[in-house]
Order: sequence, then C-alpha cells, then structure tokens
Amino acid sequence: MAPEKESNGLDNYAFSIEGVERFCELPDGKDGQGVVLSETDRKRRLVYCVTDVPPWYLCIILGIQHCLTAFGGILAIPLILSQGLCLQHDSLTQSHLISTIFFVSGICTLLQVTFGVRLPILQGGTFTFLAPSMAMLSMPEWKCPAWTQNASLVNTSSPIFIEVWQSRIRELQGSIMVASCLQIIVGFSGLIGLFMRFIGPLTIAPTISLIGLSLFDSAGMNAGNHWGISAMTTVLIVAFSQYLRHIAIPFPTYSKAKKFHTSRMYIFQILPVLLGITLSWLICYLLTIYDVLPSDPEQYGHLARTDLKGDVMGQAPWFRFPYPGQWGLPTVSLAGVFGIMAGVVSSMVESVGDYHACARLSGAPPPPKHAINRGVGMEGIGCLLAGAWGTGNGTTSYSENVGALGITRVGSRMVIVAGGFLMVIMGIFGKVAAIFTTIPTPVIGGMFLVMFGVISAAGVANLQYADMNSSRNIFIFGFSMFSGLVIPNWIIKHPASIATGVIELDQVLGVLLTTSMFVGGFFGFVLDNTIPGSKNERGIVAWKEAHDEDSGETLESGEVYDLPFGLSTRFSTSSWIRYVPFCPSARPTPPQEHPLEDTGSPQTKEEVGTSDPTVISIGVAL
Repeated sequence: MAPEKESNGLDNYAFSIEGVERFCELPDGKDGQGVVLSETDRKRRLVYCVTDVPPWYLCIILGIQHCLTAFGGILAIPLILSQGLCLQHDSLTQSHLISTIFFVSGICTLLQVTFGVRLPILQGGTFTFLAPSMAMLSMPEWKCPAWTQNASLVNTSSPIFIEVWQSRIRELQGSIMVASCLQIIVGFSGLIGLFMRFIGPLTIAPTISLIGLSLFDSAGMNAGNHWGISAMTTVLIVAFSQYLRHIAIPFPTYSKAKKFHTSRMYIFQILPVLLGITLSWLICYLLTIYDVLPSDPEQYGHLARTDLKGDVMGQAPWFRFPYPGQWGLPTVSLAGVFGIMAGVVSSMVESVGDYHACARLSGAPPPPKHAINRGVGMEGIGCLLAGAWGTGNGTTSYSENVGALGITRVGSRMVIVAGGFLMVIMGIFGKVAAIFTTIPTPVIGGMFLVMFGVISAAGVANLQYADMNSSRNIFIFGFSMFSGLVIPNWIIKHPASIATGVIELDQVLGVLLTTSMFVGGFFGFVLDNTIPGSKNERGIVAWKEAHDEDSGETLESGEVYDLPFGLSTRFSTSSWIRYVPFCPSARPTPPQEHPLEDTGSPQTKEEVGTSDPTVISIGVAL
C-alpha cells in the first residue's frame, strides 16, 4: 500500500470507490522512482493517465460528471439561438434542438478522442459561432415577424410558422457547413502552425472577451423577466463555485476492502451550474404551485412559473433519432459564410490553447504538430456534421471539462469516450431534452450572467503573458475592445448605412461589422502585427512557453498521440508519411542499453522536479 497522502482539497472521489490508493503508471524515470518529487508534483499526481483504462463503472460515473460539467454551455446555445430563430414560444422544437446538439456533441467527442488530437477533451457547442449567427439573424431580411413574438398568435403546427424558423436554421446550416471547410483545410494541411505565428495574447484577449460582452442583451432580457429569481440563481452558482468549492460532502460507498463506508465528494466544485439551476428550478416550482408567482401573462414575474411549458413533456417523444437534413435542404449565403468564418478562426485559436492545457492536466507531453493538425481538422469535421444535423452551431473543445481533469485527477481518455456515448444517448431520449426546456427564463438569465461574465474574463486573462506596463499594449487592447463595442452597436442602429451598390457585399459587411468579436479581433490582429514591439513585449514568448512546457510527469509522445488501431505502425515504413501533416513521422528505434548500465539522464531528473506554473486555458471554466 502506498504511503498516506495529504489532502489538497481536490481529492478524487473515485479513489475511495477503488478502495486503494493508486497513481498512474509512467515510463521509467518519470514515475518518481529514484527521483525526489517536489511537494507540488506529488499533490498533482494523477490517479489515471491519458492511456489508462479505469474500471467500467468508474468510466460511467466520471463520464456522467463530464456531461454535467458541459451541461450549462451546451444547453445555453440552443436557448439563445431560439430567439433569433423565432422559437421563443415553441418549446417542442427547442427540445429537438437540444437533443440534436447533445447527439452531435457526443459523436464529435468520440471522433476527436479516437482519431483527432487523442486527448481526453470533450466537444460541445461553441459560443464563437453564436455571435456571427445572431448577427446574421438580426439582418432585416431575417428578423422575426412581429406575430411570432406573441404566444397567442403562434400555431407551432402551422406550415407558415414552420417555414419561418426552418428557413432561418437552414441558412445557418449551409453557412456552417461551408465555413467549416476552412477549418478542415487549415487543420489537415498543417497551416494552423503558420497561422498561429501571427496570433498572440493581444489578438486572443479582445476576441474571446467580446464573445461574452456581445451577449449581454440576451442575458439581460432573460434575467429581466424576474430579477429576484435570476439574482437567486446567480448567487447560488457563485456560492457553489467560489465559496463552497472546498467543502466535501459525504456519500455512502462500497468497496471490497472497506465494505460500506462514506467517502467525500467535492460536489460544489464539480457541478456548480447544475446545482444552482436545479435548486432555483425547484424554488420556482414551489412558488408556482402556491400561486406566489402571477398567473396573468401581463404581470411582471409570470415567466418565472414552471407550468408555462408543461405540455412539452407530453408532446415530446420518448425516442427521437436526429438525422442530417432533418430541417430540410441547407441553403447558403455569402454573408453567412464569411460571418461564420470569423467564428471558425476564433474557435481554432481557442482549441489550440485547450489542447496544451489538457495535455498538462492529463499527464501527456505537449501535443506535437501532427496531433494539433489532426485535432483542428477533426473539429472542422465536427462543425461540418453539426451543420448537416442542424444544430445551428458548430463544435469545439470545452475548457470547462479541461478544468474538470485537474479537479478529479483522472486524465483517462476512456472516461471522455464514456461521456461521448452518454451524450449520444441523451440526444436520442426526447424526454430528457424536453425537461430542459421547462426551465424558467429568469433562471436561464441568472446562469447567463455568470457564464458570459466568465467568458469575458477568460479572454482578459490572456493578457497575463503580455507586458501591460507597455503603452503600446494598453492602446492595442483598449482600442480593440472599444471598437468591438462601438462599431457593431452603431451598425445595428443604422443598418441602411452600408450601401455599396452590391447587395451580396452589403450583406457580408453587415454581418462582419455587427459581430463584435470579429471587429475587436481584427483590430487587435492588425495593430499587434504592425505596431513595432518585441516578442517579449507582445507576450508571444511567454504565451508559447506556457503552452509548450512539459508537465512534471508525462507519458511518451507516441503512446498518446499516434493513430489508433496500429495505423501509425503500418504507415511508419512508408517514405511518403513525412509529407502528411496530420500523421506522425517515423521515429528511430532507440538504442538497446545494458540493463546494468545507468545512463542517468540529468535532463529527465530536472524535468521531473520542475514546478507547475498556473495554466490559463482560453474559454470558460466554472
């Protein structure tokens, strides 16, 4: 039995289920044998590394946890899109969108873990596509008819109403499918490496921050239906995620070694969003059955009632299998394609940062170029599938789940495979998605207040790598952020101001200039690459070091990132493999060493003892 270990506040509850203390097995020289590990490295040691296979029940339990961790982000996207698609009063169709995005997210997760970057990283809907999508749907030709805003005038089974929302989502589908081809080409061709040379913190920070800031209207509109309920939801999520995160809750468990006993789980740290929404939902239900909330639709607070969408549970089918083209044949517009392309570029940059953070937390070496190329390309394929299925969105790596790896200290990719299968199953059960649509809008608004705030702050966090004492950097960031707010706001209020004489060009400029993240990211990119400044001042050096630095304990690169099913071994003898950017090159066979010889690589020993710098991943982490 291993020696007693101290608790660092992030103990893995799966460890208690096992009944024994274990750490992931690493290659010789990287598992601490013969090497004195620092206190930080000892506390960080993983229970399961990326290539380990935990027991099946543990995979299911932790897979469920990863699904629930991504729950808030995946659920928010179709609920926001429903406003632009004129579906505010069609809960059944909202449930179908939720089912579809869960189903596609599960498929994309399985593809990414198996054939993509091969790290334990979950795929889900992306907010980077949401901003250009809403900008496109706010154009005059796509604005919702006034009668769709009145619940009494909406007949959800009417062919006219069905055509109203399906024509809009088909336009989104086609734009996403065409724009995703850019990500596929950039990824599998290896151009992402060249592309990333010109992208630094001063480009990433305004781009990511403006994603959250541009959605403030949606958060306010939902929260404003009952500020008391939305404030309660926000307070609960903040309390669970920040104040109570180190409080362990005892749960009864069973193991062969200890029989029935209690083990502690840091439930508040793992599921703050889900717990906050569930508790607020329950309180709204109690206020509804005791008629505390008004039943008159004209009175303030009516939308906080839980019985407004009760019929959707009866209407939703038990089983519904999403399929490509379920809303009809996708259509394409030039404006939509260019708008979504702005989201594609942001998504690629975000994902590269997530790959490095995920590798560090799962005990893997920094991802090599071929793995990054494959991961970005596979995300492009995921966006293509999401467009074909009709989620109205794309897919990307989820930073929330990268953070969950550090909490559970289980870096096995088989856990994410289990989570992918569970999301596919959730997408097939129609009643599950129908339950989510009954969440009162003020509760959703409270969740948005926290989530969009964290997205904005996550973007600003990238400035830690740049020298913010430099007047150059302060100007670039400030000007980019302010322009990203001012220009889209003015264009929205004066849509007729863009009149080049070419309708298609007017539409393209209209979508791009009303997308805050594109405007801010564009100015950040241009100014950062044209105003003189050293790489240290710009933060390029520090940002690259933070993402390329190896973790204290890692597996061999080939063991983690090689293609599955022995494909890398089969292709390694081919001379042409070196010209394929997404395939690992042939590695020379290491020389045989006498078993009694001590080569004692000092470099390995130094690396094992290195300290662990703080990792800030681009995206959301609650």
